[in-house]
Amino acid sequence: MTVRVGIFGTSWWADTIYAPPVTAHPDAELVAVCGRREAPAQAFADTWNVPAWYTDPDEMLRSENLDGVVIATANDSHHDLAIAALEAGVNVLCEKPLGRSVAEAEEMHRIAQKTGAITMVPFTYHWMPVNRWVRQLVEEGWVGQPLHANLRYYTSFGFDTGYSWRFDKEIAGSGIIGDIGSHFIHLSRWLLGDTETSISAHTSTFVERGPRPDDTPYEPLEDSAALTVRYASGAYSLIQVSSVCWEGDGFGQSHHLEIHGTEGTIYATCDWDRIQEVSGLRKGDPRRQPLPIPDDIWGDLRRDTVHNTYRDVFRTTDSMTRGWITAMAAGEHCKPDFAEGLAVQRVIDAAVDSANAGGCPIDLS
Repeated sequence: MTVRVGIFGTSWWADTIYAPPVTAHPDAELVAVCGRREAPAQAFADTWNVPAWYTDPDEMLRSENLDGVVIATANDSHHDLAIAALEAGVNVLCEKPLGRSVAEAEEMHRIAQKTGAITMVPFTYHWMPVNRWVRQLVEEGWVGQPLHANLRYYTSFGFDTGYSWRFDKEIAGSGIIGDIGSHFIHLSRWLLGDTETSISAHTSTFVERGPRPDDTPYEPLEDSAALTVRYASGAYSLIQVSSVCWEGDGFGQSHHLEIHGTEGTIYATCDWDRIQEVSGLRKGDPRRQPLPIPDDIWGDLRRDTVHNTYRDVFRTTDSMTRGWITAMAAGEHCKPDFAEGLAVQRVIDAAVDSANAGGCPIDLS
């Protein structure tokens, strides 16, 4: 079966992350693209040899016999595009966060369930070797019973004082919590294998950004946040996400993770340059030891830079977009799906509510 795929969105992200795996998949064909403006849509189609381009989403859904669509657009369009595609009987991969609110995400998930659609929310770091290895170690009992985790995502794009829709409440819904925070909310859930019961959060907006291009007023959103999440097992995680950190590498971001348990501790670092390392410490042994990522996880991925590993994961392995296509070709569901997207959205909204209430805990049970 050849899976016919359309893409909503013509940004650099669609060009870098979605067009390459779709066009390279042996069971897929990129047949249409839709953008807000004619010139970028046509340029995208020309670059990737896409037969048809549109500026009207409904027209693309009516005119093309699509099996699946990728929604790689700003957050304010996720809900409407996904609902239109689902109601047209099309499978959907939708960028994170799933919606601007729990209400939007709930409707998207409900209709996906009703139609039986194969869905995916691309929490990209789910498939990176460091995190896959940490997940395997935790599942194998390396730390014993997890007690708490510390996840930190530092990046510097928030120092840019120009306008960005990512910090505009009407378009984004939430700021750094929903943007990069959604990744680590998902990772914490996945690595600990647990369900949230409560959350408290504090946020700050350190950088004053410029006006919208049309000079209309908007509500600015947080560029730094710290979340404390309690889980059903009694474990908790501390999740810090910030867009105002100078990290000193060429990519301008870094990831740090520690998981402490009854039998030991795991440390993981990815500097988004050349470091992708995992190490650990066992109860009764004070020596911190390397825990090299196994070859069966690395596979044929390049290990020279994190950027090349990242490219290879999503362009050459059956991960994220390629995994979603393979699932469609086989008529099987895949994860993380809209159910996970909704679960993460609930944490995002609760974190925003907590921060607005001065850090008061919000019950999620």
